[in-house]
Amino acid sequence: MQTPLSRTAAAVGAAVLLAGLATACNRGSDTGAAGGGKPAIGIDLPRSDSDFWNSYAQYLKTDISADGANTLPISSSQNDVTKLAANVQAFENTGAKAVVMAPQDTGAIAATLDQLKAKKIPVISVDTRPDKGDVYMVVRADNRAYGTQACTFLGEQLQGKGKVAEFEGDLTSINGRDRSEAFADCMKQKYPGIQVFALPTDWKGDVASAKLQATLAQNPDLNGLYLQAGGVFLQPTLALLDQKGLLKPAGQPGHITVVSNDGIPQEFDAIRQGKIDATVSQPADLYAKYALSYAEAATQGRTFNPGPTDHGSTIIKLPNGLEDQLPAPLVTKANVDDKSLWGNNVSH
Repeated sequence: MQTPLSRTAAAVGAAVLLAGLATACNRGSDTGAAGGGKPAIGIDLPRSDSDFWNSYAQYLKTDISADGANTLPISSSQNDVTKLAANVQAFENTGAKAVVMAPQDTGAIAATLDQLKAKKIPVISVDTRPDKGDVYMVVRADNRAYGTQACTFLGEQLQGKGKVAEFEGDLTSINGRDRSEAFADCMKQKYPGIQVFALPTDWKGDVASAKLQATLAQNPDLNGLYLQAGGVFLQPTLALLDQKGLLKPAGQPGHITVVSNDGIPQEFDAIRQGKIDATVSQPADLYAKYALSYAEAATQGRTFNPGPTDHGSTIIKLPNGLEDQLPAPLVTKANVDDKSLWGNNVSH
């Protein structure tokens, strides 16, 4: 994870951003008089300790301003489902007609979703798919594809043999489970010669770093890494490898092949420098754009059906709603400078 100093800076930055969002974007609870008469939308940010989610927050700010959306003061639940429930209650009390959230514990959010359903307030869930409870739309990429793409890239780069450590996300999250299960299934079926060390981390960079240090001590011949979230794992991973003299450029003997998930600018820089080899670009820009779009559609009573969309994705049917699966391309040195990738269009 980031150092305590950088975590503090990130938290301060996120607080400033949230204050700006609340000031610039709040139209108040009078949904009939502001935002061009648009119904109010409540938005909760899931965390501020990740460069990915901070980028998502920046895109939301831009899209809300451009769209003239009527949003209540934006809250942040800081990876705490109890705070999320309280924030949602505040949205209800101030007139929200739709809620955008990104629950990090996809099992524990069911009661909150049931409460919103009883009040006929539709929910758009970003990046994570709640295990239970109705959702109007999940705006997400195919997380099993993340794990499969990472497995295939590592398997081919390592020519089917070696040792790989995998930083698993929180397994109470559908994203952590999907990525982990798909990665394990792919490795078992396609690359049985690769030994995988699955390291649960709860999406915490310091936990990942400590477990990697222990794994390296027992397996100095480790030659691959899969980081399920570059936003929290990249910095501590590179710092540890550098400290141990293992941060060797791609193409040189002793290089540890690293594939990540997120698509943040810092990952792109690391790819250019040869420190890591690839990442799957999780579309922070599209998450913000379509979360807001679906929230406004929900307040208008619009409905959607499974099938291809007009923005290059596919809507699938879930037991508890619908999911718009947005594209998430693999980024390597060959395409890292592609200007269409959101990671090349944000400041860092």
